[in-house]
Amino acid sequence: MKDLGDHDATALAEMVRKKQVSPAELLDAALESASKAQHELNCFSRIFEGPAREQLRAGVGDGPFAGVPFATKDLGVKIKGLPMTNGSNAFKDNIATESATLAERYMKAGLVIFAQTTSPEFGLTTSTESELYGQTRNPWNPNHTSGGSSGGASACVASGVIPMAHASDGGGSIRIPAACTGLVGLKPSRGRVPMGPPISENWFGLSTNHCVSHSVRDSAALLDATHGQEPGGRYIAPPPPTSFLKAAQTDPKPLKIALWPVAPNGVTPDPEAQAGLERIAALLSELGHTVEEATPQLDGDALGKGMMVMVSSFMAAVADEREAYFGRKTGPDDFEPVSLRFIELGRTIPMSELVKTNNAFLNAAYTLEMFMDEGGYDLLLAPTLSRPPVELGVLGLNPADFGKYGEDISSFAPWCPVFNQTGWPAISLPLHMTKDGLPLGMMFGAKLGREDLLYSIAGQIERAAPWTGKRAPVWVS
Repeated sequence: MKDLGDHDATALAEMVRKKQVSPAELLDAALESASKAQHELNCFSRIFEGPAREQLRAGVGDGPFAGVPFATKDLGVKIKGLPMTNGSNAFKDNIATESATLAERYMKAGLVIFAQTTSPEFGLTTSTESELYGQTRNPWNPNHTSGGSSGGASACVASGVIPMAHASDGGGSIRIPAACTGLVGLKPSRGRVPMGPPISENWFGLSTNHCVSHSVRDSAALLDATHGQEPGGRYIAPPPPTSFLKAAQTDPKPLKIALWPVAPNGVTPDPEAQAGLERIAALLSELGHTVEEATPQLDGDALGKGMMVMVSSFMAAVADEREAYFGRKTGPDDFEPVSLRFIELGRTIPMSELVKTNNAFLNAAYTLEMFMDEGGYDLLLAPTLSRPPVELGVLGLNPADFGKYGEDISSFAPWCPVFNQTGWPAISLPLHMTKDGLPLGMMFGAKLGREDLLYSIAGQIERAAPWTGKRAPVWVS
């Protein structure tokens, strides 16, 4: 089976149903392409050929993606008996003792999990670089980042290994890699997609699971197959008014969209990102929508500090757990320099700061909803990235200059974390190519539970200005 990457997952599943290709042939093709991609891009942490073939022998069922090869990220989705390192030396020998609810739903949908993609240590940065696995490269230009933290997923999909792959997002980690590599990346609403067991939320509920894909319909159909409350879940996203796939196939009514030009921390788009915004705004107007520039008045300082407090407290807990497991103190052999700074800070943060952090996020959700209601807006529009994908080495977790690193990471995708902090869904679409031939995605955001509206506008744009069929220079299918 050649040119696997020329078909989306929905098309491949249809070919399997019609017996035009077998799941074994698809797996063989994916394994061959994965080997090439690993050599060129370093996007896999593990290949699970044996378990994948066992899955085929057991039967793939009749789910919507029966027989389609798939990869999960080395962060967020455990599969019993298989490694889960979180991109960290501290967990390099870790084997999952149970499977995630989401992994079980993937297999029920018929997806054949044959590989695990790279992540930076605990998803702590927006470029997929780690001491454990090295640098993952962008198929559009291997000197540049494929984004993070789901950069292994974006690199393998954008290079044609498979049409979609699992990704997770705690501050932009689905949308940023999608934006860097020319893919569709939706971050679902809080409570939409399972995170456990046994812990049904991560990063105080900011983190979510879904995928990066070439087509809108794959993303929508996968969400149809996987959403819903999990055992132990304390909340659930509002039920969708229709199937997500149906929404993606239906044009929305004329919408009023707020073009958001200044991020909460004051960052504005560079000329390339601005050109992308202007292009999509013009297209939206042609499609009958109203676009007007408007900026919600959020407390950028409180939100930025809140992310630091939240991540630091989380990493301190991770380090405590590892120290109990090892029976010794952890240090530079276990965690990378930026991670160690988070751990050190997390062990000194007063408990009251966690309450202030949560309050800042709650205030942002209220302020943003009032902004939408008072302006009569249906959607928000912003660049996913403030500038094109940066070169590798700029955003790694072992910086030469911590001050410069802080400036670089806080300015790279500053609109993204707001949707994690509020719990709202957002989608990055591949709507701009830079003069240097690098993708630069544009992002739409919607109120809690309105993935259907995001898929509707995304499907309409995809039909009006198709991006499928464009191949990255590193294409391995």
